[in-house]
Amino acid sequence: MKALKEIFQLLFSRITLLKQRVKLTPLFPFFLGVFVPVFFTLTILHFQQGEYNDELGYTGDNDSVTIEQSPQTKKPLMTVKRERIKAGESLSLLLAEKGFTPQEIHSIQKELKKRFCAKNFRTGQSYETTKDSAGKLQRFSYFQDQTTTINIEKNNQTGLLVVQREIKSYETRIVSLHGTVTQSLSSSLKSSGRAKLMEAITALFASKINFRNDVTPGSKYKILFEEKWLLNEFIGTGKILAVELSLPKHTSKAYLYSYEKGKSGYFDEHGNAINHTSLFTSPCNFSHISSGFGFRIHPVTGTRQFHGGVDMAAVSGTPVRAAADGMLIFKGYKGLAGNMVTLEHSGHYYSQYLHLSRYALNTGYNRKIQQGEIIGYVGTTGRTTGPHLDFRIVHNGRPMNPLAALGSAKFRVISPAKMGNFLASINIMKAQFDNNRVLVASSPRYIPTSRRALVTI
Repeated sequence: MKALKEIFQLLFSRITLLKQRVKLTPLFPFFLGVFVPVFFTLTILHFQQGEYNDELGYTGDNDSVTIEQSPQTKKPLMTVKRERIKAGESLSLLLAEKGFTPQEIHSIQKELKKRFCAKNFRTGQSYETTKDSAGKLQRFSYFQDQTTTINIEKNNQTGLLVVQREIKSYETRIVSLHGTVTQSLSSSLKSSGRAKLMEAITALFASKINFRNDVTPGSKYKILFEEKWLLNEFIGTGKILAVELSLPKHTSKAYLYSYEKGKSGYFDEHGNAINHTSLFTSPCNFSHISSGFGFRIHPVTGTRQFHGGVDMAAVSGTPVRAAADGMLIFKGYKGLAGNMVTLEHSGHYYSQYLHLSRYALNTGYNRKIQQGEIIGYVGTTGRTTGPHLDFRIVHNGRPMNPLAALGSAKFRVISPAKMGNFLASINIMKAQFDNNRVLVASSPRYIPTSRRALVTI
């Protein structure tokens, strides 16, 4: 305490001496004359320099765009035996954390590629690790669902790896669900115990129906779909086979049909495809385009700036979906762009989604994302004047007008030669609507699709 007092006294004496030696009054006009011009010059240069930059720094459609990828950090090794997949964890990263070498991981992925789809590695799913008395890993088991387990066994003596898929016996039952909407279609399906159907139906009619405004109380629905049952336990829904929605202003129908070997899609009763065949689809249900692609007067800065995307005005919290199949390569906060997601697509295309309020739980790095899959939600993060999605497309390193990509859609139509088979298929499904009708899907006729098996892959 005494030493601290002495230090303060020394500093005070030095400051007093400096004030006596230096007369500040004659120097003040000099500093004022130099400082003020420099301050205004730097201020003007600062505003001129950023005048034509948008949220990601674009100045024009000829800009060379560098796509940033999120860094992946290695998570600490978990010591508990049974755990759950966390958001952002990939299979390769998890295997590395549990003790597999890069060479072993490459060998495992090569074997898994034959039978295991990366999209089945999902946040929230369980896995187990088994170690010997010395703490060395012997077995890694991933519970893909209630019927399928992926086992990776490691022999620490020989170094050999065995990858197996264990499948429990389950049945696929074709069932139908009928009802009248009281509050929303989502709540009606939830009350019937089949809430997961809503995501598939929303993706199916994303370009035709605004589920917030169009599906009102009194709307009627019929859904024909597959269910998975393990003994007498319901374990999940499968493919949707047909949907009929009777809304106040129109009726929307969709029927699954295999139009070529190995290819199928959803069509209306006239043979017109429900979804178009272009690479990109609309990423969200929006009310209007509040700002287009190209130069504009920015609503916040009031200056003329280039805009590298289109602003889709929507209610905060509206789901944002992947505009095309791709790989998630960036997820994070990006300054004026706010919360942003970047997807990489085939053909040197990238799509970007700006100002998100939050991300979907299943958006892990380097995971394959399906077209129509929810990746986030509309928000106001970053520099905005209201809730909207700033949607962008980059092709061959240059920003392009997203509306041009969305407007190039082509719709598939059933050919006259196949129309007879198509109508017959629809009639069968219409009959199944009534024959398999249940209040809460359970115990209609079923089609067994698998038996218990342990397959080395």
